[in-house]
Amino acid sequence: MTPVRVGVFGLLGSGNLGNDGSLEAVLGYLRAEHPEAVVDALCGGPEVVAARYDIPATRLHWYRGEYRTASRAGAIAGKGLGKLVDAVRTAAWVRRHDVVIVPGMGVLEATLPLRPWGFPYALFLLCASGRLLRTRVALVGVGAAPIGDRPTRALVRWSARLATYRSYRDTLSRDAMRAMGVDTARDEVYPDLAFALPTPSARTSGPPGPVCVGVMDFHGGNDDRARAEEIHRRYLDGTTRFVRALVEDGRPVRLLTGDACDAPVVAAILDAVDSPLVTAAEAASLADLMKEAAAADAVVATRYHNLVCALKVGTPTLALSYAAKSDALMDRMGLGAYCHPAREVDADRLLEQFRALEKRSAELRQTLTERNLAAARQLRHQFTALTEALFPATDHTHTPTMREAP
Repeated sequence: MTPVRVGVFGLLGSGNLGNDGSLEAVLGYLRAEHPEAVVDALCGGPEVVAARYDIPATRLHWYRGEYRTASRAGAIAGKGLGKLVDAVRTAAWVRRHDVVIVPGMGVLEATLPLRPWGFPYALFLLCASGRLLRTRVALVGVGAAPIGDRPTRALVRWSARLATYRSYRDTLSRDAMRAMGVDTARDEVYPDLAFALPTPSARTSGPPGPVCVGVMDFHGGNDDRARAEEIHRRYLDGTTRFVRALVEDGRPVRLLTGDACDAPVVAAILDAVDSPLVTAAEAASLADLMKEAAAADAVVATRYHNLVCALKVGTPTLALSYAAKSDALMDRMGLGAYCHPAREVDADRLLEQFRALEKRSAELRQTLTERNLAAARQLRHQFTALTEALFPATDHTHTPTMREAP
């Protein structure tokens, strides 16, 4: 039999650890359940993906400056030409595959600054090519949110409609797509794909651990561009004051990131606090982030997948929430009371919430143990459903698992 040809698609290998963690989870599924599959990627960082995951990879955009601001005539012309070239390149790539998987990520949302002719256009080209060329395209465990910008909303809506299979990482995402006019009657909700990754061993003894503080180069969302610098300043000032208060209490602090663009925020906090108690982790994967979180007494974090990593290893966690997806994740894991708005970081109030979190540490660790067992069962069902939808000719026997009610 001819091996099934599977493509993976997205802003992978571009420095965002959450995106790459979603890819890693899907590759783990494919290698375990479909070892005969021939896999390659169309992605943002092909060199990184090829080296790290040992699969062939092609650059997502023909124009290399796609995500840089174009001010000169040559750059503007290059971007415009790139849109036409990418339509042909994407269709040619899709044609070579039986199945294309978009692994997780917030591909149907605009909670961070986003232009319609960047990734939303690329996703539309993928899904439209899949429909025209009869290649099954699956949006697996993706995030979605209401979108105000009309061109972006239209591209996202049509991408979802044209996909063969859709599942979401929370009910808010499914509800958002339904509100945008997508028929979600057959779409299911499962935990984030990163919950399927291996879990490092938890720290069981030894001296008290640090407090991990996950930071982000946060400037608000797609609708906050006019206030972006003000939002960033408030976020940085509030987070820095919180870290300083922890240090004044004698607590060691470990700064975490989730994207290469977060480095300036780490540097600013290190410079402002200037204490040997504050150190920065150099995480290259979600596995590295999970090890940091497992060694900590508690975690306070902004990026969605910083939260996922901390919750997965069972460490009491407080979210500096910048979008409804963070609140939904915390509520799903039993820590809904421990959210603080990233747009209005109040260091004094945050410190109060943190102390309340630590007082319930033992109870919350038990809650997280139970919620993680449920997440693992639900994700096993996600992968069973994916096999049934995308690999109907494959004969696999799976143990029945719990399915989340719609």
